[in-house]
Amino acid sequence: MLCAVGLPALAADAGRLVVGSKRFTESYILGEIVAQTAAPHVAAVEHRQGLGNTAVVFEALKAGAIDVYPEYLGTVDAEILKHPRPTDIATMNRELAPLGLGVAVPLGFQNGYALAMRGEQAARLGITRLSDLATHAQLVFGLSHEFIGRADGWPGLAARYRLPQRPTGIEHGIAYEALATRRIDLTDIYSTDAKIAEMKLTVLDDDAGYFPRYDAVLLYRLDLAQRAPAAWRAIAALEGRIDAARMIAMNGDAELRGRPFMEIARDFVAPPRGEAAAGRSGWRERLFADDLGRLTREHLMLVLVAVGAAAAIGIPLGAAAAALPRLEQTVMALVGVLQTVPSLALFAMLIPLLGRIGTVPALVALALYALLPIVRNTTTGLAQVPRGLRDAGTALGLSPWQRWCTVDLPLAAPVILAGLKTAAVITVGTATIAAFIGAGGYGERIATGLALNDHATLLAGALPAAAMALATQALFEGAERWLKRRRR
Repeated sequence: MLCAVGLPALAADAGRLVVGSKRFTESYILGEIVAQTAAPHVAAVEHRQGLGNTAVVFEALKAGAIDVYPEYLGTVDAEILKHPRPTDIATMNRELAPLGLGVAVPLGFQNGYALAMRGEQAARLGITRLSDLATHAQLVFGLSHEFIGRADGWPGLAARYRLPQRPTGIEHGIAYEALATRRIDLTDIYSTDAKIAEMKLTVLDDDAGYFPRYDAVLLYRLDLAQRAPAAWRAIAALEGRIDAARMIAMNGDAELRGRPFMEIARDFVAPPRGEAAAGRSGWRERLFADDLGRLTREHLMLVLVAVGAAAAIGIPLGAAAAALPRLEQTVMALVGVLQTVPSLALFAMLIPLLGRIGTVPALVALALYALLPIVRNTTTGLAQVPRGLRDAGTALGLSPWQRWCTVDLPLAAPVILAGLKTAAVITVGTATIAAFIGAGGYGERIATGLALNDHATLLAGALPAAAMALATQALFEGAERWLKRRRR
């Protein structure tokens, strides 16, 4: 019986390939190229795009939730394997092999970290090298959060060049806009970013040779070649096919001309014959695009299941805290601590624990975040039930359970319902972050908009989420009014 159940599952896994990508333009495009290259050779291909930073996507690869994703040698060396100095691919593969992972398929270009500033400001101040920054402490540094925390990022760079500045964390997608509007003076960039030339930025020379090489490669599960040999051969044929100029052009197609990642990848995998490239559409077209129905269903499912699970756990917890006052502080402390964990960090921690990405870890995290208002309001509502009414129920011969169901719970219902309303509205907003681990919903558009600094795409994701939050609040307020009329 075990063989009958297990073999079909193994066959399905053997015919399915899952590609991951990080949350920036180039990774989206490369992930889509890998997915489309493999598609003719397997039964099904899925691209889990925008999975957050290196920690999130690497945990997904280790857990087997994805099979392959584009990475960079410098990141593998410094961030994943924690090497103090650059090594070679053979060394990396030797250390990754015990994890069932490997590095292969150098794609043909390097995308290194660098620091850049407005060209006119760099010329006016006479800044051409990173070492020149040490004498300009007044400059405002706006660096991506990942760069600030990376082993090969800001800490080591500041130490190497003795830089006195204290950087502010900023999303990479909006750093260029912050530079253009003079809110910051300098930011970290990728050397293949399309906006460097468009904005006439000066890329500062790494005169002390701090940054390692960041050759683009694929980080993959070693069993992929056995499970999908034809697909792996097709993917391996990408080696050396993408030079820096081609990658910059593809990044420009996405960031400057607003072309979808799928179209850009399709043009690379199967070049078009004289077809005109589509331009950037407005926010109304993005809002009512074909994926709106799917994203709405995914987002609604995340909210309904997470709040339902939180209610199933939170109402009994709140009732226990109200019945046993000595437990109240402990229960409130536990659910309160959950609110202090950053959303994306909690999602990342759940990936290795649950061994997967996508809907399951997202639902667990969202349910945990929804607990506090439900538990707190349940405890408060039950504590406010007059003692005389409880004694009256007992005097009528009701058992403790019957009294709780017929006296305590109905009287506490308005306060409990208010807690559910708060949890539901908060969950609608928090669920947008679930897209960063491949759970779908309106966050897909928001993540893409952030990666491209595309306000139309951001609005196309934020407006439906706001509308769903308003509709959720209106629905609960209607339920509260109905409950009050019924009580009267």
